[in-house]
Amino acid sequence: MRVRKPAVAGYFYPAEKEELVKQIEWSIKHELGPKALQMPKLGEKALGGVVPHAGYMYSGPVAAWLYSALAGYGKPDVIIIIGPNHYGIGAPVAVMKSGVWETPLGRVEVDGALAELIMRHYKGVEDDFYAFSKEHSVEVQIPFIQYYFGDVRIVPIVVWRQTLSTSRELGKAVATAIREYGRDVYVLASSDFNHYEPHEVTVQKDDMAISKILKVDEAGLFEVASKFDISICGLGPIGALIVIAKELDFGNVTLLKHATSGDTSGYKDETVGYASILFHR
Repeated sequence: MRVRKPAVAGYFYPAEKEELVKQIEWSIKHELGPKALQMPKLGEKALGGVVPHAGYMYSGPVAAWLYSALAGYGKPDVIIIIGPNHYGIGAPVAVMKSGVWETPLGRVEVDGALAELIMRHYKGVEDDFYAFSKEHSVEVQIPFIQYYFGDVRIVPIVVWRQTLSTSRELGKAVATAIREYGRDVYVLASSDFNHYEPHEVTVQKDDMAISKILKVDEAGLFEVASKFDISICGLGPIGALIVIAKELDFGNVTLLKHATSGDTSGYKDETVGYASILFHR
């Protein structure tokens, strides 16, 4: 059995179980966090959403908003996590089709059946364990998933070919696979927003990108990111999520929380933007 060991435990989040739980709960109770495990539902059903993937001390309080919102809709059978491939390792679009992911909170199993369906509908997706070896964009989501949902299965996907066409092809394949799978699935697009600019600049740039996401406009998102040099690391995953939402009729999008690393660290000269954005109907 393939076991994906933690690559960023002790760096992005604590390596010890008790400390990790404390930091997740700190994220929830932080002044920027949701302060509660349950929030009012915004509709009858949720698809998932956009969630940040930085170190918990920076983005944890923002990430907690999406997980708290999704918890209100109940536990799914599977959570698909689509993240950027920051290192360019492995396939342009990679999935881990079998095995388990390990964190200080235990192990979660990959859902091979759903992964196989996605691969069947998009030949550009490759089963590539190596592509995940260093990547944090999926890993940092898993302790939050374990804390909120327990032993739910996952399908991890990472993308370094972040083009509009790739996002559309992947999004349509995932949507078709979810339909055929016939069970409850959440989809997470793991992404931070603008990187390493002053707080005011990051907020302004993020707002332009978020406005396109709220309009369920993947082409507009790619266009505004290019035109205004908005350094969104998970542009492809967000684009794919938007396409999935349109294909599966989740047309309502709600911004739950937007902040920057400066809001948690106090250092506002060079910041990274974070947002939790819920897709629902």
